[in-house]
Amino acid sequence: MPTKKIVKKEDKIVEKKEVAKKGTYFYAVGRRKTAIARVKIFPSDIAQNTLVINEKKFEEYFPVSRWRDLAKAPLALAGEGAKFSVEAKVYGGGISAQADAVKLGIARALVLFDKELKKALKGEKYLTRDPREVERKKFGLKKARKAPQWAKR
Repeated sequence: MPTKKIVKKEDKIVEKKEVAKKGTYFYAVGRRKTAIARVKIFPSDIAQNTLVINEKKFEEYFPVSRWRDLAKAPLALAGEGAKFSVEAKVYGGGISAQADAVKLGIARALVLFDKELKKALKGEKYLTRDPREVERKKFGLKKARKAPQWAKR
C-alpha cells in the first residue's frame, strides 16, 4: 500500500509518494491535444535509466527516433538521465501527441524533484503546454472551416 508524505516547500505543497517496491517517486501529468500522460519519475543512486510507457519498453512504444528524442528531451537537458527511472501511462490522441505529453510530464516531475531545473526547462519551453487543439466542425460546413462549393445559379 503506498504511503504519502506531504512536504511543504515555500508555500507550495508537493506530494512525495512512497511505493514499497520502488521507493520514492515524483508524479506529474502532461497533456497535448487529447493525449494525457501520467508520469512517475523514480530518482535512484543505481544507474537504472529505464523508461517504461504503458508497461512496454520505451523503444518499443515509440519506434521512431524523433518521438523518442522528443520525449527524453527534458532528461537530456537536466543531465539527470542516468539517475532516473521513468514510468508513464499514456492514453488518448496520436503517437506524436503522446510523445509530447510524456515530455511535458517528465519536465513537470523534474521540477518537483529539483526546483533549480525550472529555469533551464522553461527556457527550452519544456514546461509550456501546447494549447492547440482540433477545431470543432460547424453545421452547414464540410469541416471546421471548409464550405461547400458556391454556385451562382
